[in-house]
Amino acid sequence: MALSLLTAVPSSSFIRLHTKGTSNRSNVNNLSVVRASNSVATANDSDQKIVRRSANYHPPTWDYDYIQSLKSDYLGESFNEQAIRLVGEVRMMLEKVMDPLEKLELIDTLQRLGLSYHFQDETKRILEDIHTRADQSKALWKEDNLYATALEFRLLRQHGYNLTQEVFSGFMDEMGNFKSSLCEDCKGLLNLYEASHLSMEDEGILDTARHFAAKQLQQYLKQKKLDEYVRMLVEHALELPLHWRVSRLEARWFIDVYEKREKRNPILLELAKLDFNIVQAVYQDDLIYASKWWRDIGLGEKLPFARDMLMENFLWTVGIAFDPHFGNLRRTLTKVIALITSIDDVYDVYGTLDELELFTQAVERWDINAMELLPEYMKICFFALYNSINEIAFDNLKEHGFHTIPLLKKAWAELCKAYLVEAKSYYSGYIPTLNEYMDNAWISIAVPLVISHVFSSSNLTTKKCLEYWKEDSNLIYSSAIIFRLADDLGTSMTSRDFYY
Repeated sequence: MALSLLTAVPSSSFIRLHTKGTSNRSNVNNLSVVRASNSVATANDSDQKIVRRSANYHPPTWDYDYIQSLKSDYLGESFNEQAIRLVGEVRMMLEKVMDPLEKLELIDTLQRLGLSYHFQDETKRILEDIHTRADQSKALWKEDNLYATALEFRLLRQHGYNLTQEVFSGFMDEMGNFKSSLCEDCKGLLNLYEASHLSMEDEGILDTARHFAAKQLQQYLKQKKLDEYVRMLVEHALELPLHWRVSRLEARWFIDVYEKREKRNPILLELAKLDFNIVQAVYQDDLIYASKWWRDIGLGEKLPFARDMLMENFLWTVGIAFDPHFGNLRRTLTKVIALITSIDDVYDVYGTLDELELFTQAVERWDINAMELLPEYMKICFFALYNSINEIAFDNLKEHGFHTIPLLKKAWAELCKAYLVEAKSYYSGYIPTLNEYMDNAWISIAVPLVISHVFSSSNLTTKKCLEYWKEDSNLIYSSAIIFRLADDLGTSMTSRDFYY
């Protein structure tokens, strides 16, 4: 089966669309990006000249009319029936496979092909059984088998089972190094390398495993006779480990690679192609909806100094909510991230300090009358924020019975206050200490805000979850810190040029 609209996916787009003209694209992974700027003089209502910064962002690559014209036959009933039939056949495969290693390999393949969401119950049952049996007796199927041990470790840890790193002790010598005999086991080393990226704090064995496996795999790539399928997997893993990849983009890549595998399963391949196209059609519907919303609120037109990155914002939501059934969450988060991007540029690029203080106060009040004190460009921005978030909260109330305005209002106010702290540092020339910076930066990265919307927009959320969120849990703080550090590593040179 041919893959509709499926070609090599560029880093900044998931759906490959034909566009008019060319332009550079911003990095999709960054929720808070600053770039080197020029200054421009504008006039306020009293004709007083105000010198404002300009980041000279490129116009959007994606054409609105083209996005609205997207059509796909894959949402039709015939394709859905075909997918249901193939899912049933794969489900029978999972039930018939008896060998534990073959079960793990099948689960791993389903995950990498992007099909695992169809088989969550089966996967949970198989992994629970393997984990229970591993605790009860010595498993001969993985004894002295680095490949099997590493694959089991990675899949079980990924699904929440707390396996100890000591499962790899048997592959190490008395000096605490991995045995040299393992150097010939390419599959084992590859899975050891992938497994090592699921390490936790102070797990020295996994740190040693990562360095050992990476070094040996790099040596393997120098061999001319290495199997081409294995070579692609090794190069891919060394470029970026599986645990760090966006699952939907990984599925698109792996479909092509799996098709080149000599011992491929034709049913899995057929289902993977069909399912990818069906899910892609669902994403296109979400994108059409988001594109119309973005055009309707007018921020792309009314705030020309800000980034117009709807496609990149949408791609970000696909990365964290790829399941086709999470369409409402993708649509909500696309709105939220687009608003974050625009407001971030108001604070980072265009607004004066006095204006930013007024805008922050307006968001804290969450009162439509507060916008009367704002300059014209901020009135549009605040009105778009106020209406969009209230609409999202109304949908939450209808669908889930949660009154989330207090939660969301607080989260947006905290974000704007964090942005204001950064603006004050810039205008005063003050360079904060690392601790001062991180105390504010974990909020300004917008992770707490995004998580608040995820919690309030999910049909899996309970009132207990919302109460847990209100406690500013360490889980949320730690996630925000990781995201902030990763973001800063990606934008440090640009930020340095912008601020200093």
